[in-house]
Amino acid sequence: MMSPDLNVVLIVDDNPTNLAVLSQVLKGKGYKVRVAIDGESAVAQAHADPPDLILLDIQMPGIDGFETCKQLKASPMTSEIPVIFITAATTVDSKVKGLSLGAVDYVTKPFQHEEVLARVKVHLQLRYLTHKVQEQAIALRRANRELRRIANLDGLTQVANRRRFDEYLSQEWHRLAREKQHLSLILCDIDYFKDYNDFYGHQAGDSCLRKIAKTIDAVLSRPADFAARYGGEEFAVILPNTPPVGALQVAEEIRSNIKVLQLPHERSRIEAHITLSLGVSCLIPSSDSSIQELIAIADRALYAAKDNGRDQSYLAPIGNQAPVVPIDVSTLLAQDSRLCC
Repeated sequence: MMSPDLNVVLIVDDNPTNLAVLSQVLKGKGYKVRVAIDGESAVAQAHADPPDLILLDIQMPGIDGFETCKQLKASPMTSEIPVIFITAATTVDSKVKGLSLGAVDYVTKPFQHEEVLARVKVHLQLRYLTHKVQEQAIALRRANRELRRIANLDGLTQVANRRRFDEYLSQEWHRLAREKQHLSLILCDIDYFKDYNDFYGHQAGDSCLRKIAKTIDAVLSRPADFAARYGGEEFAVILPNTPPVGALQVAEEIRSNIKVLQLPHERSRIEAHITLSLGVSCLIPSSDSSIQELIAIADRALYAAKDNGRDQSYLAPIGNQAPVVPIDVSTLLAQDSRLCC
């Protein structure tokens, strides 16, 4: 518990004798004491430098204790300061009124020193414990947020993991089904990455994966665009509200930016540096389609890109039987067809 010398008690009373006696009693137990002779100055003091507890007389000139308490409780700066009323009134109505305004306790006049000290001690301890609970609750919320963040991240690459990918894809699928808008997916695979690992070692492979993830993530410019590690050397990009041509443009920007890195790959069978193959799919979510179909279409496009030479982006048309052919952005812009969506 906090020691008394760390607590400040504000005594509010228009009677100098009461102020002197209460001050002496509290100071004798180590409390720091401030005084005010009316409600207006008490409110001003409490706002300027909030005390830990207020002993408040009810009958005072100007605004009485009830109005003073009401003003204190109405302000965010002073609302949590415990207020103990000091009064000669012993009626139930008076006590109920004070408690309904936010006071925590009553001390009746003529007051006993031991009673005042006991009530002050109890309510200061309660305030201290309340603050500790609030601090712990805040710390717990922060810890939970951090745990959720860690749970959603791939530990190696620091982009989203497969679990978070599945959650986000489902979320966007349902949202865009309501809005009847395009949802595009890009699957990216590092060409001949097993050969890279075998030749350069797994530490170099991990470093390569981190650089690839960072580059992919940097390409995405909109808040809703989403990159994740899909598994092994595969990455996935979710592009909400993105039609086929836009998705293919993003895929090509990712591919070209990876080439700019010029990461050496002596065991690649197509280039002397790291390259990506990418498969692109696009659907307008509906009851006639599914998330699994969107993934399967992108996967089919990815395998077509790999089977036809790698280091390229393929866009797959809808339909399991439709052939996957290479389509560049300029060709797609010129088409007047519904290749996808």
